[in-house]
Amino acid sequence: MAMKKKNKEKIRNSAGVSGFIYNAGEILEEKIVNTLEKNYMPYAMSVITSRAIPEIDGFKPSHRKLLFTMYKMGLLSGTRTKSANIVGQTMKLNPHGDSAIYDTMVRMSRGYEALLHPYVDSKGNFGKFYSRDMACAASRYTEAKLENICKELFKDIDKDTVDFVPNYDNTLKEPSLLPCTFPSVLVNSNTGIAVGMASSICPFNLKEVCETAIAYIKNPEHEISSTLLAPDFPGAGEIIYDKAKLEEIYKTGRGGIKVRARYKYDKKYNCIDIINIPPTTTSEVIIEKIVELVKSGKAREISDIRDETGLDGLKITIDLKRGTDPDKLMIKLFKLTTLEDTFSCNFNVLVGGTPKVMGIREILEEWTAFRAECIRRRTAFDLAKKRDKLHLLEGLNKILIDIDKAISIIRKTEEEENVVPNLMKGFGIDEIQAEFVAEIKLRHLNREYILKRTSEIEDLKREIAELESVLSKKEKIYKIIIKELTAVSKEYGKPRSSLLIYPEDTEFYEEEVVAPDYPVRFFITKEGYFKKITPQSLKMNSEQKLKSTDEVMEEIEGSNHSDLLFFTDKCQVYKAKGYNFSDSKASSMGDYIPAALSFEKGERPVYMAVTTDYNGFVLFFFKGGKVSKVDMKAYETKTNRKKLIKAYSDLDDLVAAFYVREDKDFLITSSSGKILIFNTAAISLKQTKNTQGVAVMKQKKGHRVVSAEEYQSGRFIDEKIYRAKNIPAGGKLPSSETTDCEQLTL
Repeated sequence: MAMKKKNKEKIRNSAGVSGFIYNAGEILEEKIVNTLEKNYMPYAMSVITSRAIPEIDGFKPSHRKLLFTMYKMGLLSGTRTKSANIVGQTMKLNPHGDSAIYDTMVRMSRGYEALLHPYVDSKGNFGKFYSRDMACAASRYTEAKLENICKELFKDIDKDTVDFVPNYDNTLKEPSLLPCTFPSVLVNSNTGIAVGMASSICPFNLKEVCETAIAYIKNPEHEISSTLLAPDFPGAGEIIYDKAKLEEIYKTGRGGIKVRARYKYDKKYNCIDIINIPPTTTSEVIIEKIVELVKSGKAREISDIRDETGLDGLKITIDLKRGTDPDKLMIKLFKLTTLEDTFSCNFNVLVGGTPKVMGIREILEEWTAFRAECIRRRTAFDLAKKRDKLHLLEGLNKILIDIDKAISIIRKTEEEENVVPNLMKGFGIDEIQAEFVAEIKLRHLNREYILKRTSEIEDLKREIAELESVLSKKEKIYKIIIKELTAVSKEYGKPRSSLLIYPEDTEFYEEEVVAPDYPVRFFITKEGYFKKITPQSLKMNSEQKLKSTDEVMEEIEGSNHSDLLFFTDKCQVYKAKGYNFSDSKASSMGDYIPAALSFEKGERPVYMAVTTDYNGFVLFFFKGGKVSKVDMKAYETKTNRKKLIKAYSDLDDLVAAFYVREDKDFLITSSSGKILIFNTAAISLKQTKNTQGVAVMKQKKGHRVVSAEEYQSGRFIDEKIYRAKNIPAGGKLPSSETTDCEQLTL
């Protein structure tokens, strides 16, 4: 069988030596799956496990290698050294170029201002995290050492608290993790992009993290949000506090946090000074965007903008035109620029070499287990050392019986190698003890020295018993962790940098919509369907299409520019404009309000109010017999806020609500059958939305108000007997005459 001849091509290298390359120029087929397995998968795993994702100690390998190098250089307590020296030494552990190592050090430095608690004490120009153009100086010009907080990163690292592994060329050893005494993974921000996954951990206040960790150790069911209020960004700014979203982040490890810039208005020079910006943007990006808005005519209120960042820190100055409202302008800029931005969270951490997205509780659980193991190993190390020392001292104690005998044995031993065996025989001690005795200096062979040394035996026994107790009881290990966390919080804790603002106290910008104004009629059904129909359309067809179980709850005349207020069963009100909804027909189902206005899960509308000027008041009738009278102005806002919380009192169930412009008579019916007529003028007007109201109809035990309606005069033959002279009143049962009258009227 003839064999296929292999292709070969003659080549000559730079030294002039000739040779052949087989299969040169031939295209070889290979399955893509094999290529991925051989080439791509090892690369992807290397990036995930050894480069981009932080571990439970809060560090990526590049951070850990740099900090450990600085620790071994004595920079924890010594003076600063040139950054170039640190970079050069780190290259023994980190197989990357000097530029990458220096960039890592810059990001961890105090001068760069990117971390709440920087690890590198820097001197010189290290740039700023909030500026794209402010670059750091070269490593030969700057100096650095470790910050004091690094003592907590390397505490007892020489006591076998963590594993050490060989470096890339197997000439040195480096720690696989740092034995941090606090959850540093949550204290300083950490972001990284791997292959097919990423990590983005927002920073939290050190005090709050320590308090939360202590509370979690004491009670694993502890409510995290009660101690860990919100993230705390180094650039300060303002966090829009949404408790529901934060709790979701705490639970799943994923979500977004809205952060706003902080500013102040200088009345003297009519300008706005922006002094803090979100951590996800830079001053140059903000300035460029504002300039673009001015050129496009969307920010005509601005006459000039400049970057005045200096020694005092970040400062972007915006000069305003005369008559400009600075707060309204900033609300617009928050919407149109990155002065308000979202920090995306993805708490992806390596645990045992495996990437895992975890919530705060899971991270604290993993960190507590890791720290408990560090303390266990440290305790075992100390215990072994003390046991060895006790063993030696017990041998020395036996010598105390007859020092002269020991000297005699040594003197009479002819060969040096027999000294230790002869001491072992003479005093009944083992080789280690005999070796220790044999090495004692001649000047120390006196009773005073030996008594001093042996007096430590009892202390050592107590210490050993305590260490053994720590190893045998997890509770004692947890007590040590709590003690260390308390000390760290006290020593390094700082007040929060980021302020918390609540959505209900926050104004949001919405572009004004130019829509025609014309008369319309609004309909809302009990199941939450809404229609806006023009009079012309109603003339053509007035029969409303509804679900078989549904019915129209309200029908109100208004205009396309009317404000619509939808009160819900969760004591909230959602606001919209008439023109936010398209015109519909009676034959259509209409818009489903809970979906259109993003109601909370299970929330439904119970009343709709329509207004243009917010004159008048809203009446809320509760089943207990109370009625609250709230000024409609309380629901008016400067900006188009879509949601207001605490729209009415949640202390009792709502029976009915009415929006009226002037005082009127209302009729209340109780489950006992009694009815009461009263005028709303008897109730004082309140500005507080969630007021409890005043008692109007007294209720006997077991009864409640079942309905309320506007009273039409002449409905009863003798309405005086039902009308309340003073409130609260009990009401009256209807007489047979009244009943007949009502029947005839109907």
